[in-house]
Amino acid sequence: MKETPAFDIRPQKKKFGGIGSFSEIYRPDAKPLRYLCVLALFGVAFGLYKGIQDNYLAEIVQISAFERGIVEFFRETPGLLVILFLAALYRFSDSKIFKIGIWCMAAGLAGLLAAGTGKIIVVVFMVVFSVGEHIIMPVRSTISLDLAKQNQGGASLGITTAISNLGNILGYVIAAVLFFLFTRLGFGRLSLIRFKSVFLLAVLLMAGAAITAMALKETALKTKRRRFYFAGKFFKFYMLEVFYGARKQIFITFAPYVLILHYGADASIISTLLAVCAVFGFLLSPFMGRLIDRVGYKIIMVGDTLILIVVCLLYGFAHRIFPVHIAFVVVCVNFVLDSVISLASMASNVYVQTIAANQEEITATLSTGVSINHVISIFIALMGGWLWKTVGIEALFSMSAVLGIINSLYAASIKPGESVESVDSNKVEKK
Repeated sequence: MKETPAFDIRPQKKKFGGIGSFSEIYRPDAKPLRYLCVLALFGVAFGLYKGIQDNYLAEIVQISAFERGIVEFFRETPGLLVILFLAALYRFSDSKIFKIGIWCMAAGLAGLLAAGTGKIIVVVFMVVFSVGEHIIMPVRSTISLDLAKQNQGGASLGITTAISNLGNILGYVIAAVLFFLFTRLGFGRLSLIRFKSVFLLAVLLMAGAAITAMALKETALKTKRRRFYFAGKFFKFYMLEVFYGARKQIFITFAPYVLILHYGADASIISTLLAVCAVFGFLLSPFMGRLIDRVGYKIIMVGDTLILIVVCLLYGFAHRIFPVHIAFVVVCVNFVLDSVISLASMASNVYVQTIAANQEEITATLSTGVSINHVISIFIALMGGWLWKTVGIEALFSMSAVLGIINSLYAASIKPGESVESVDSNKVEKK
């Protein structure tokens, strides 16, 4: 008779829907509230920054669509190097790495606040912020999984994602309100004080998150992490990360620029749209987590990329199908839909947890996955800027649609019910 794997995720035989109580989801000794408070503060600061980032680059720093791809190449490079960063910190627990990452993000925001608007200095501090952002990406998921009871990994990820989105909502709304008030007070669209005020508030909140994080208990994840980890059983996950990294980078980099450069959306509009996206994320993340636990990660991974194909085509061709004012509304709706389907990305984390032998292997694999998807995404950013400049946004988003089709076909090849016992965990390469 088979034993249940330590990190098995299987459909729950319980009432479906809702997020359940903390006692149902988290271990009795987990004490997750402080961690969730850190995520909330972090979320507000992150929302403030992201709500104005693209308008700041386009309107104040004067970054063109082609240059936006170059900026993204440097901003995403820390994602490619995340394994090297974690290798330097491989003796640290996940909670310590989480704290270091938040302080690094606070430093990047402080630099953007204090520095001028020259292209090079702005990109430098964006990269500092990005280093911290990418350091915490894998450990944030791992900590969430570590706090959960067995078979509740998806629900825990859903709650932490929802808390982060709630913080993002507040950040985006605050940014939109501040920009609206500044406009009413007579500050023009190109007024620097509007952006600096938002940066100041973001710095204060991120510093608050970092200080609160210092009081977090050390997690049980104290084993020495592998500096570099590849295992044959995770090959499909690695390939999915390649496709996902390529197609998501097009949206992260160029979707806001479509609204700003093609349709004239200012920071208040972008922040409002991001707030709407975060509201849907907050409401639907717990549901998505439960849905992954119930129907399985494979169905979710295939389904979201099929919807993505429609999203890609509307981004690229809405202005050719509809009048400008209608196309603007269509692209705004598309922007929100794109955000909603991106919630399904947590399915790949649950897939890794299902076939992993232990928590250390989860962290090592997720870290490797982050770097793998950034290998392709940094070059996609460059190629995307070039495609926009030379051919147009139609070709750019058509390419993203093709990547979505490939992603769906590959996700469909995953065998349902794959578990740790069914995979040869000895085929491991460590560097």
